[in-house]
Parts: sequence; C-alpha cells; structure tokens
Amino acid sequence: MNPNAPSPADDREPAEHRRFAHCLQALETVSEADEAGLVAAVLDDRDALMAGSAVSRHLDRRAAALLGGPAFTAWARTLAGVVARSDFLTRRLREWVLLHSIVRGGPWTAGELTGASDWFQRTAVATPGLTDPAALALLARDGRTRRVRAAASRRLREAGRAR
Repeated sequence: MNPNAPSPADDREPAEHRRFAHCLQALETVSEADEAGLVAAVLDDRDALMAGSAVSRHLDRRAAALLGGPAFTAWARTLAGVVARSDFLTRRLREWVLLHSIVRGGPWTAGELTGASDWFQRTAVATPGLTDPAALALLARDGRTRRVRAAASRRLREAGRAR
C-alpha cells in the first residue's frame, strides 16, 4: 500500500487532507513487520507537516496500546531510528519511553519529569498505569501547569483513599 496515494474521497477536499486520511488509515492497519517501513514512507511525503502529524498520531496510538507491556521497548527502539530526522517525533517517542519506564517501575529522574513537555505531564497524570507516588508527588508539587499539579494531587488523594 502506498501511503502517499490519494484516497478515494470528495474531489472538493484538498489533496493533503485526502493523503493525511489515507496515511492514518494505512498506519492503523499496518502489521508489526511492516510498521517501520510504512512510517518511513509516510515521513518521505512531500508535505512534511502532514506526514509528521500522521506519524505523531500513530506514535501516540501505538505507544498507548503498548505502554504497560514488554513489547514496548523493542517497538520504541525500532521506531527511534525511523523518526530520528524529526526533533518533534524523537522527543515525543523519548517521552513515551520515559512514561513506559515510570509505569513499569523503571528508572527516571526528577529532572526528566519536570523538564518534560506539557503534553507529557498532562499525559502522565491521566495515565491510569502511572501509580508511582514519587512521580505523582513531584508532578503535584512541580508540574508546569496548574492543571497538571491539580490532577497529580487528585491522583495522590485517590491512591491514599484506596489503601
């Protein structure tokens, strides 16, 4: 499947919108074996903004699905090489790796959490699998936004009541 081929759609829709929808559909149905090649093909699209957006959505969807499991690490390692040309996608994947580490009880540092993007901090406090009280306490105290601090504080209170 050529991810850059236009999908059958209303001719009044701009071509980049049709390509974007086609890329998303292809990425949603790609096999694990073909995923890296398809992501690379999408990133080769002449519209770098559209391609990056499609791949970003794909990374978020796949990472969330794999987050707590053992397959995440190999998947992230494979995709890291494919997205290496994009600073944004590299950072997004790196932040998913950080979230995976916290969820799985792996190593992390205070600087990584407080230096992470707003997106990461919002995602972290909304992720049910993130139950590390130290990470939640740090985000409750030093999260970048009031929204993050409030959500982390709420999660800590809920965890305290659950004990």
